[in-house]
Formats: sequence, C-alpha cells, structure tokens
Amino acid sequence: MRKYIFLFTIFFTSCFAIELKVASYNVQNLFDLNYDKTEYKEYIPNTKANWNKNTYNTKLKNLVKVIKELDANIIALQEVESIKVLKDLRRKLPRYRYISLLKYKNSAVGLGFLSDIKILHNKKISVKFKDKLFRPIMETTFYYENVKFKIFNNHWPSKKVAESYRIKYAYTLLNRIKQLPKDYDYIILGDLNSNYDEKQTLYLEKNLDDSLKLTGINDILNTIDENRFITKTSILNLSKNLHYNLWLELPQNERFSYIFRGKNTTLDNILLPYSMFDGKKISYINNSFKVFKPKYLYKNRKINSWQIKRGVHQNKGFSDHLPILASFELKPYEKKQQNITSIKDLYKVTHIDKPFIVKDAVVIYKNNKSAIIKQKNNHAIFIYDAKNLKEFYSYDLKIFDIKSFHGLKEVKSFAIIKEKNKINNIEDYYLNSNYDLTKLKYQNEVVKNLEVIYKNRYAYYNNKKIRLYFKNKKLIPKNNTKLLLKKAHIGYFRQEAQLVIYKNSDFKLLY
Repeated sequence: MRKYIFLFTIFFTSCFAIELKVASYNVQNLFDLNYDKTEYKEYIPNTKANWNKNTYNTKLKNLVKVIKELDANIIALQEVESIKVLKDLRRKLPRYRYISLLKYKNSAVGLGFLSDIKILHNKKISVKFKDKLFRPIMETTFYYENVKFKIFNNHWPSKKVAESYRIKYAYTLLNRIKQLPKDYDYIILGDLNSNYDEKQTLYLEKNLDDSLKLTGINDILNTIDENRFITKTSILNLSKNLHYNLWLELPQNERFSYIFRGKNTTLDNILLPYSMFDGKKISYINNSFKVFKPKYLYKNRKINSWQIKRGVHQNKGFSDHLPILASFELKPYEKKQQNITSIKDLYKVTHIDKPFIVKDAVVIYKNNKSAIIKQKNNHAIFIYDAKNLKEFYSYDLKIFDIKSFHGLKEVKSFAIIKEKNKINNIEDYYLNSNYDLTKLKYQNEVVKNLEVIYKNRYAYYNNKKIRLYFKNKKLIPKNNTKLLLKKAHIGYFRQEAQLVIYKNSDFKLLY
C-alpha cells in the first residue's frame, strides 16, 4: 500500500507541477516613522511634509492591496528603508513568513524580500564609488521543493549619472555569477534603471554615454550578442554568460513599467540565464511574464504614483513603478513552437527561430536600396537592403532574420525565391486619411494622397496630428504649409508613430 501511495505521489507531483511566482516592485520610498538622519527631506517624520502615522498607514494599506493581488510567492522590493517596514507589511500579509533587508548604513533606502518560500541566507554584494553612495546588490538564496536557487535583487543608479555607473554594477554582478556552476538556477531582477534596449537609449541620449556605447544590461550582462537580442533559442546554443530579458515576450506597446516624460520605459527587468531553459530543476514557464497594471494602478496612460506636491504628502497613490512578475516550475522548460506564415505574424515575435517563406509579397514603395513590402489584406514591413526588388512587383521571399530599430520592425536578411508578376491594382495596398495613422498596428504601411498642414514637425489632418519626418532636412517646408503627401511611410520612433518622407517626389506643396 505504501508503495502505491509513493508512486501516486510521484505521478501527481510530475503531472501537476507547483507554480512559483516571482515579482519585482519598486515601491517608491517606503520609509518608517523613525528619524535616522538618512531620510530624504520630505520623509523626515512629523514635519510640514506630512509624513506621519496617517500617511504611513495609507501607504502601507495601498501597497498591501497590490501585493495581495499580485499573489506572488516571492516579492523583491526596492526603495524600502528598514526591516521595520517589512515587519509592518508582514503583519498585514501573514502569508509571507520570511523577510529580509539589505542596505548601506548611511543610505536612505535599500532592498528587501517578502517570501513564503524559505530564505536560507542573504549576501551583500557591495558596489561603491568615491563620490556617491547608492545601494548594494542583494543576493538571496531560497530553498524550494528540495532545490536551492538565488535571486539577485538590484537597484542600480538612476540616469542622473552616466552609464559607467551602471556598468560597474553589471560587472560586479557578472563576476559573482561567473563563480556559480553553469547549471545553477538564479534570477536577476529589480530596478536596473536600464531599458531592455539600452543601447538604443544611449544612441538617443548621448549625454549618458561615457562608455563608448557599452551598456551594463546589454553588453556586460549579455542580453545581446552581436547586436541581436538573446532569445530563448540562442541562449542554449551560445557559451557565454548570456541572459534572456523577459520584456521580449510582450508586444512593443506593452513594454513599460515606468513612464518618464510621457515615454514608456522598462527600468524594471527580469533576466534569466541558460539554466532556466536547460530542462533541469527549476524552469521558466513560457510567456508567463507580465506587468501588473489594474486600473487603480494605471489609467489613461498614467501610473498612479504616491503623490507629493510641493514637498507635502497628499496621502494618496501607490508607486511610480508598476510591478512585474514571472512564473517558474519544477519541470523541464516547454518551448512554444513559432507559427509564422505571414508578415502579420512577424509583429508577434522579436526573432524567428528558422527561415520561412512569405508568398506574394508586393513592393509597394521603393527608395534607392530600401523597400516596403506588403501582402494583400495583411501587414507591411520595411526592408533596408532591398536593391534587387522592383517596385510594384510581387515576390515569394525567404525571410532569415528580423530586427527592431527604435521600435520599428524590419527585415534584416532575406532571399528572393521567385519574382512573379507586376501588380496592376496596386491602389488596394495603400492606406488613406480614413485610417488612424497613429495606431501601432499600421506601422510600415504606406499612406497615399494625404492632405496635411505642416507645423512644428507635425502633420495636421482631419482634426488629428502625427509627427512628420523628412529624411532630407533640405525638404522641410515652412510652418503652416499645406502639403499633399503622395506617399508617406508610417514609421515608429521612440514609441511614437511618424510619417516619413524620403524624397522630393513623395510630396507636393499646395500653398
């Protein structure tokens, strides 16, 4: 009888693997009510700033609501002042038996964990500078279903300082990771103050670049290799200490946990190593990554942050960051096979695992060696090097690789399988003024015969506006000029749609 019970237990456990949910949440300065002389000015308790028992309890109550609904086994927290605030959270959240905190003695805030999974021990990984004091990296070892694994909780320096500061954090973390066995399970998470595509951020914000375009998250922690993002496939085939960034699982317009000056950013990250995909011990659950954003946290493109006006707490709000979370289990990683059959499918993925054939792709626009191709009643996509394609002709193409350039999807490499016929009814492939051209789903389409008023880099039409970009700056018209855009490419740059004019023949001055 005992033998059968034992066998049933093994069968039950293998068929119904326990899900382990891990979250990361920057809680925006959770201070206690003790005066330690390290607080930010507006968090000195019981002053005109209004940080007191009432506001503290409101902040706790609001965070408890979020944490309850996250329903995660482990929550990594950033910007917590003391072990006292974690104990106060635990009183309201008794599920989390295990808590831990690390910070430098003279720093205002540190890092912490709430967990219902056993914490074995914590280690402080120091990253210090002569001129500034930030936070350590928190290395915490957990014990789950007879398996040990680590989470590295991070809060890297903000972009008030240049990239070299974040590079030092990345190097310090990487050197620690190199000491672990290759198949050791660990997770890197937290507020890295780095976008998943930070190299493109440096390209645009050159004031941050004091490192010859090297970045901590992309180049040191190796979330890219040879200018390509590490994927769940390539991470198994390459030998470096590579990491897969879970932001790549979400559509482009859903990649954000923080909004800075109206722009979506991905400062909070979860990075996974080879071991989470090798089929041993703990494995990542495919496509489980998400941003937690119920309407009370995010509405009308605004995050409901903790409100401080003119240095005074308003006793409402949550945090200026949204929580992110992912799930894991004790069973081999299950890879989901790609199903790419058309151009439209390319917008659902960040890479392609193997080449595929695009049939009846029509060249609807050509400018020198670049082109835009489209399948009828389907999507369009940009090809940078398409010198052998002829405008208005249909082709069967083999697509080998794709990429995103500042959010715009492109075909990186392809081959012509067959040149077919010239299309006579080409007008069916273009958009017109009846479409909302600012929607992400229309990127790479071509709009034809659109009358607009140009003013301060924007085109105004039908009570709408969209940015208008001229590749040749000599073509830029004066403000309040009426234009007929004969053909304009709908591009996407820094999270904003724009119409792109490549050459003089693409438009006409009306007055």
